[in-house]
Amino acid sequence: MDIKLAYGRNGLNISLPDERTTVIEPGYVPGLPDQEGALRTAVRDPVGSRPLRQMVSPEQTVAISVCDITRPMPSSLVLPIVLRELSHMPNDQITILIATGTHRGNTEEELAQMLGQDVVDNYNVVNHDAFDSSNLALKGHTSGGIPIWLNRHWSDADIGITTGFVEPHFFAGFSGGPKMVAPGLAGFDTIMPLHNSDMIGRPEARWGIIEGNPIHDAIREISEITGVDFAVEVTINRDHRVTSAYAGDPKTVHRAATRFARTMAMQPVDAPFEIVVTTNSGYPLDLNLYQAVKGMSAAAQVVIPGGTIICAAECSDGVPEHGRYNEILMSAATPAELLTMINAKGYDRHDQWQVQIQAQIQMNADVQLKSEYLTHEQIRAAHLTPVDDLEAAVEAATQRHGPNSRICVLPEGPQTIPYLRNDEG
Repeated sequence: MDIKLAYGRNGLNISLPDERTTVIEPGYVPGLPDQEGALRTAVRDPVGSRPLRQMVSPEQTVAISVCDITRPMPSSLVLPIVLRELSHMPNDQITILIATGTHRGNTEEELAQMLGQDVVDNYNVVNHDAFDSSNLALKGHTSGGIPIWLNRHWSDADIGITTGFVEPHFFAGFSGGPKMVAPGLAGFDTIMPLHNSDMIGRPEARWGIIEGNPIHDAIREISEITGVDFAVEVTINRDHRVTSAYAGDPKTVHRAATRFARTMAMQPVDAPFEIVVTTNSGYPLDLNLYQAVKGMSAAAQVVIPGGTIICAAECSDGVPEHGRYNEILMSAATPAELLTMINAKGYDRHDQWQVQIQAQIQMNADVQLKSEYLTHEQIRAAHLTPVDDLEAAVEAATQRHGPNSRICVLPEGPQTIPYLRNDEG
């Protein structure tokens, strides 16, 4: 069986035994024949809201939250349509905020790639910085006591608009929606309590769960407390073409988008597999090792205890070096020791959530990694096993697990979340 994996910009081809291999991909939906027309119609005929042009008066200020480079959000398609609806306003009253959360700021080249050069040249585009206290404002507390620190450009604007890409998320349930406010535009003192070891360790904090998920419940509360006036959300297929578009009332829009995304991206299986080959959905999602944990997490949903996960993620941006992910990984000798350290009372550090999830996966399975840009030493330092040849790695895993071991392949990584049918609901 010949399979093309999403890997970097160009993909990776592998051949595996037909009789033992199950390929799980998102339900394929062709891109909308007129993407711009569908988006324009959604914005002009929104659900649960007045049209955007009628909502905003020329003297008001507007802040628009958009995804950063690690998300395949078609902002260069969506944003000009939103901005045309605001053409009755002066450009300098509109701020476009890159919802980086704790990720690095995007470069000028990346901004042009993401948003289009015309947008970059004619509007105020700001990379959010969760660690810049001078540009954060306290907007209250959640019912659970989490302080709500948000970007001042966002909190000071008269009108707040979110634009998001909706897919299953490994601990927040689904992306997009309220995540475009927190953690997207939140300060670290808000992000850390949302991602602490107790939150991440809760069984409900997982793929596809938004109601009763403590993380999603908290970020939704932050969005509702601080106010989002209008939302635009899309789903996309493997070709990064828009498959559905929604606009209007934020809560209604996100529920509609998650319903559609769930049917396309979550696939049931009857039994777990000894070997799972996964990716992180190719560029830009596999930019770095931090992001690749999502692909590992997708595989972990259907691997047997003690099984093998083989992840192909190009990691052209490295480990990465920004943040504390790499530093935390290197602070203990084993995944078990990492979990003990992270779960210790009072341990709160940037990026610990990603290490915690990775370590939890590694407690259940042997996790191997193919990466064009990481050295074997870097991969081993992350407690992972480096592989150069995926087919050879699968064969070696077959020898360990037995000749009848079953293989699952997730060519699109976390674009498809498999789950055991008996865990449904």
